[in-house]
Amino acid sequence: MKKIRFLFALVVLAVLLSNCTSKSDEYIDPRGTDYAGSESCIQCHQTQYESAFHSSHFKASAPATKENILGHFSNGKNTFIYDQNTKLVMEERNDSLYQVVYKNGKEVKAYPFEILFGTKHAQTSAYWKNHFTYELPVSYYKSINSWATSPGYSATIPNFEREIDKECFACHSSNIASRYVTTSSDSITFMTMEVEEFMNKKTLLYGIDCERCHGPAKKHVQTHLKFPDLKMAQDIVAFKNLNRQQKIDACALCHSGNAKMKLKSRFKFRPGEKLTDYFMERSGTPDTVNYDVHGNQMGLLSQSKCFIKSPTMDCMSCHNPHQNASQNLGSYSKICMSCHQQTKHKAATVKSLSKTMLANNCVECHMPKQDSKAIYFQQSNKAPITSYSLRTHKIGIYRAVKK
Repeated sequence: MKKIRFLFALVVLAVLLSNCTSKSDEYIDPRGTDYAGSESCIQCHQTQYESAFHSSHFKASAPATKENILGHFSNGKNTFIYDQNTKLVMEERNDSLYQVVYKNGKEVKAYPFEILFGTKHAQTSAYWKNHFTYELPVSYYKSINSWATSPGYSATIPNFEREIDKECFACHSSNIASRYVTTSSDSITFMTMEVEEFMNKKTLLYGIDCERCHGPAKKHVQTHLKFPDLKMAQDIVAFKNLNRQQKIDACALCHSGNAKMKLKSRFKFRPGEKLTDYFMERSGTPDTVNYDVHGNQMGLLSQSKCFIKSPTMDCMSCHNPHQNASQNLGSYSKICMSCHQQTKHKAATVKSLSKTMLANNCVECHMPKQDSKAIYFQQSNKAPITSYSLRTHKIGIYRAVKK
């Protein structure tokens, strides 16, 4: 009887000890043992975690489930017409989603939605084939609430062979590892050997998670669970401790375009490092005047007098990275007015705009929406080309917008 009681006590003790183990101790992250996983953050940072979980950063990529996907799959709203004989239909089959090509009413090929990219303005998708990902030719755009050609795709010929580069994942996910295989090809005179890069989908971490911006957190979690009364953050990158350039570089990693020469993968970047160690300007005369409104927010902001003259202004002066940009444009006006209280508008501007507009909507006039030169789309082969419009980050004086 004593032996049974002793064994029972051991079992209870084991259970109690297991309950004391933090989530980070059980979690295995594909990036390495220094990482704790974002879910470990919720133990102490519930508000920030829950806010970030619903942000565009966190949903920069996602599995292609019915809960995550934008767009219609019902008749009348799920078809793209290439020509009178060819159409592409978005279909749901046995809990999976597909883009299906039909020729003269007969199915030719079907490709699954497997990865989703984007959620705020638009969403494009990809499928896996032989350890590579390929973009689907039709995407969903919120501006028209409809399907249309993916950026750069033809409206007359369905194409499923555009490979998605690993660096696309570097701004839309927190990790994806590569593995290499050696292949050979015979020739009449010689044999060549080459190495091909394969992506390992088992290592894909969707979205931009907490550790992508704050660095590996395993030691941080363990320290603060062991010493919960510590007030200063230990073993983690806190943005309040970074200087201005370090903060800017952390955002510019993915918000300064792709025109520069890559020195190292974005995946290797850790907050606090210099962006110049990862990218350098290409030789020649790049167009630094007409940055596209899509993808190079930092380039545009750096041309703004507000940014040039301010010793403290950075991306987080206006944006909370844990939240989506506010739809209340008046909230940004308060930020503008903190520096521009004495600014007076010209008589022509005052005459053309209401007092409410002048007082509560600086952004509409000084950061207007502009058409991207890189992205445009069509809803069918006969539909007009539609521009993809985004708000510019080049703060300046533009022609007044009448309201």
